[in-house]
Amino acid sequence: MLCADVPPPLLGPSALLLLQLLLPPTSAFFPNIWSLLAAPGSITHQDLTEEAALNVTLQLFLEQPPPGRPLLRLEDFLGRTLLADDLFAAYFGPGSPSRRFRAALGEVSRANAAQDFLPTSRNDPDLHFDAERLGQGRTRLVGALRETLVAARALDHSLARQRLGAALHALQDFYSHSNWVELGEQQPHPHLLWPRPELQSLAQVGDATCSDCEGLSCPGNWLGFTRLTSGYFGTHPPKPPGKCSHGGRFDRSSSQPPRGGINKDSTSPGFSPHHMLHLQAAKLALLASIQAFSLLRSRLGDRGFSRLLDITPASSLSFVLDTTGSMGEEINAAKIQARRIVEQRRGSPMEPAHYVLVPFHDPGFGPVFTASDPDSFWQQLNEIHALGGGDEPEMCLSALQLALLHTPPFSDIFVFTDASPKDAFLTTQVESLTQERRCRVTFLVTEDPSRVQARARREVLSPLRFEPYEAVALASGGEVIFTKDQHIGDVAAIVGESMAALVTLPLDPPVVVSGRPLVFSVDGLLQKVTVRIHGDISSFWIKNPAGISQGQEEGGGPLGHTHHFGQFWMVTMNDPPQTGTWEIQVTAEGTPRIRVQAQTSLDFLFHFGIPMEDGPHPGLYPLTQPVAGVQTQLLVEVTGLGSRGNSGDPWPHFSHVILRGVLEGAELGRVPLEPVGPPERGLLVASLPPTLLSTLGPFSLELLGQDGGGRRLHRAAPQPCTVVPVLLELSGPPGFLTPGSKVPLSLRIASFSAPQDLDLTMSVNPSFALTSNLSRVRLGQNESAWGRLWLEVPDSAALDSVVMVTVTAVGQEASPVPPTHAFLRLLVLAPALQDQLAAPAHSSGPVLTMPTPVFCPFTLVTQGRAGGGMAGNPLWSTVGGGLLLLGLASW
Repeated sequence: MLCADVPPPLLGPSALLLLQLLLPPTSAFFPNIWSLLAAPGSITHQDLTEEAALNVTLQLFLEQPPPGRPLLRLEDFLGRTLLADDLFAAYFGPGSPSRRFRAALGEVSRANAAQDFLPTSRNDPDLHFDAERLGQGRTRLVGALRETLVAARALDHSLARQRLGAALHALQDFYSHSNWVELGEQQPHPHLLWPRPELQSLAQVGDATCSDCEGLSCPGNWLGFTRLTSGYFGTHPPKPPGKCSHGGRFDRSSSQPPRGGINKDSTSPGFSPHHMLHLQAAKLALLASIQAFSLLRSRLGDRGFSRLLDITPASSLSFVLDTTGSMGEEINAAKIQARRIVEQRRGSPMEPAHYVLVPFHDPGFGPVFTASDPDSFWQQLNEIHALGGGDEPEMCLSALQLALLHTPPFSDIFVFTDASPKDAFLTTQVESLTQERRCRVTFLVTEDPSRVQARARREVLSPLRFEPYEAVALASGGEVIFTKDQHIGDVAAIVGESMAALVTLPLDPPVVVSGRPLVFSVDGLLQKVTVRIHGDISSFWIKNPAGISQGQEEGGGPLGHTHHFGQFWMVTMNDPPQTGTWEIQVTAEGTPRIRVQAQTSLDFLFHFGIPMEDGPHPGLYPLTQPVAGVQTQLLVEVTGLGSRGNSGDPWPHFSHVILRGVLEGAELGRVPLEPVGPPERGLLVASLPPTLLSTLGPFSLELLGQDGGGRRLHRAAPQPCTVVPVLLELSGPPGFLTPGSKVPLSLRIASFSAPQDLDLTMSVNPSFALTSNLSRVRLGQNESAWGRLWLEVPDSAALDSVVMVTVTAVGQEASPVPPTHAFLRLLVLAPALQDQLAAPAHSSGPVLTMPTPVFCPFTLVTQGRAGGGMAGNPLWSTVGGGLLLLGLASW
């Protein structure tokens, strides 16, 4: 296929309307906390990414009628800060949770900023449009967009968001690192999003582009050169004579004549010699980012684009089913619940957007079935039957691991089984994966662990054989519910309830103490409060703030309705529940499990980051879990602030995070929170105490504050966290895998708290060959070790498939250290670009009118690095901040 020239993309009429009406003033931009210190007023990669996503989401909402609600009007969004909460309330209805959407944008934003930190990307000039490698940069940019499309169509949206973040980082860097702004251009480059035509009018090797500049600010160092160029960073590749540097305090090339630089990353002359052009560069980077999102929307269609960014208040539906001969009742219960969820939610905002089904038995598990429409899922589920293999144990954790790889983050996964796990060796790996994916796992087990039933056994099984389920449930914020066949249908009703945007209300004390009631707070933003009690219960009562009590009698009572199925009790409180302090008193044999949940849109997300203040762009290096001995920031993002009541009511105020040990429930500390930006953003930051970071083990987070009326607000994070003993970094090539290739991966392991003797193990799903030059390491305090892995992709590898590489570090026998896991997702593609962007899916009218491009094969070229992108490198999710389509000239 021959490559042809492609006309430039054009803004369609609807986009032009937005451009004429929706431009905010400069104050709509908010830097992250680190760029506030280094470069006040700078616009970051995160700002650009999330503003662009919000604008295209608003465009989608304006063009698509809301389900059962009045049409949105453009004028309703004029003159106000655009927030995800407000968008969801207007489109889906008041109180519709935007948590999943904001989490998806956070994935894209962190993947964007991580390009400046990952060892395989931070030193590659092709990924930052540096060192005059503009053609190579455009090739890599288009490749990342192609990978985004393929991963999204394969329903691996987490990988799609990672590749989208990388693509947007490069796209935005072009306007800061090149001289496009200096050339006086007022619109985005017309050909960056296509592989053809060739970029024209590029600087040649011998062209001098910059003059010498002694100061930090270099407004006059540009020679007026009329061809396209970009600055060099560092020493790889070396800067030729007469060429511009990237510039800034950490760019070693800027000390070599011609000194100075041309980057426009920030408003600070110490980081950006062309700081005076920062806002013009950000304007074009934003418009280009909108083009990229709009292109993806046109190619994926509105439904596919909505799934890419989780533009829905609904959760996914994910089942892991034991299919052995004794599981007939459980499989029927799962089918009934799935049918009920589909029928009750079809066509509504709460209809699941993603379905996952993984069967298992022994010795097999899988395959995984994923779908985006309920009928396909129901058809597949209806073909599942209980067949043979009635002995115990089974391959449950292997199937659960497969489900975690294909279930969207922030989802619930339900496991139906009557057998213990044969693959208990996967317990810690699955625990870590649930926290990395932020998925909650609930096990519905139709066997009492304290007694032996008549199921066939290969051997005498321990009464502790279900402990792996307990460990995974604890790590994921889920639970293990033991019941009997005759009750499984009723108990399985929690599947539908758990998908209704529930929050968990903290209990004080968090575990049952004999003779002491458990206390929880109910605020005015909660509804459908439910108390679940599971265990060998003698009696219980629940008391509201007015002193009215209700016991365990089934049926209706003064506070709500009680259901009882075997050892499982559920009390659903009457709406609206009385606000204030409630009590629960339980008398039971053993240790009963008690959980209080409610529906509300007021919730929170959290992330961790390590401050990076000694690089070219200060920021926060993202962590899935905090690392022992490392200064760590906790970043909290409150969602659902728009549900506070009347728009004139004061914003809720959150003052502290309570850190609590998971097993014993002891309070580990109260950390004060500092707000960042205006209250409607809901951004808070805290420094984790050194005492916490010196103690290995799980801990939970509780957010404490007050509503606008001064009443107590108390929320618990859905999943606990774990302080891990070492930092384990696993990174691969910035592009994709091809069949028949051998790909190098990079591994770094570092200890900051104590000397460590560690064994390393590696695994791949699917089972490709993987070798490493590092299997055992001894580290002193504040020491690091580097290793290299080689992944062999067979010729038979399925195209458009995802590969998961896992590395585990565990203490040797003389040095017992809890395991630490690192996960890496990679995409298998054909070596030649196909016409992935050419054929748009059905769409109701994309923002951009673009001609069909023709892709040609290309070769990946990797050399040294030039600097990162817009200053600050924000690494946590912030949705909102102003519609940035108009009035950009007012910056």
